[in-house]
Order: sequence, then C-alpha cells, then structure tokens
Amino acid sequence: MIVLDANILIRAVLGKHIGQLLEKYSVYGVRFYAPDTAFSDAEEYLPSLLRKKAKADCDLEDALVHLRKLVEPVDREYYCLFEEDARMRLRDRDEEDWPVLATALALRAVYGLKTPTSLGQELLSGLRGALRSS
Repeated sequence: MIVLDANILIRAVLGKHIGQLLEKYSVYGVRFYAPDTAFSDAEEYLPSLLRKKAKADCDLEDALVHLRKLVEPVDREYYCLFEEDARMRLRDRDEEDWPVLATALALRAVYGLKTPTSLGQELLSGLRGALRSS
C-alpha cells in the first residue's frame, strides 16, 4: 500500500510516466490510496495547469475517473482520528500535509506495518525518478 499526495495525482494526469507506473504496479497488486483532500486539490489546480501546458482539451473528468480506479480516495472520517499524531510528527515542517500522513497512519492501524517488498522498492524508485525528471 502506498499513500499518494495531490502532487502525484496531478502529475499522473499531466504526464505519462507516473500514470504508467500506477497502472503497472496496480496489476501486481500494489494498492494506492490518497486522502480525499488530495483529490480535491488535484481537481482545483489541474484546470489551470492543463491550460498552461496547452492541454486544455484533455478530458479532466475522464482522467479523474480513471485515476480513482487506480488510486482509492480515503474519506476524512477514516483518517481524521490520526490528525493530532500526524500534525505532531510534521511539526516545524509542512503541517498542512497532515492528511497524507494521517491516511498512512490509519492504513497502518488497520492493516499493520509491512516491510517493503522488492516490488514496492522498485515502484518507489520509479516514482522518485519520475519526479526528478519532471
């Protein structure tokens, strides 16, 4: 399981590489999650970003529907119980990213802490490379 933030969701719509990684690893059983706020942020910022990149003709609604098939939105009611812990861990950093960390903490509480597999390590390496190249 991997929790994604709005930046990854946006890049999955704007480019090809991250979307391809999500497609590839979901076939292998990797499950992707994002707090509902990440989807809200992506929906808010994507229209202007698409216009800037001259991709205004992209069907944003279809892209987001497809993205939701690959990345499961997590409702606030599930991760809000971990808000205080997430904010505390992010203190003196970007505390506004607490929903992403709280989602990871909620999933860990439900499913237990897993050691990354070689497949998971490969995916994370691919995501890091995709982010560096954009």
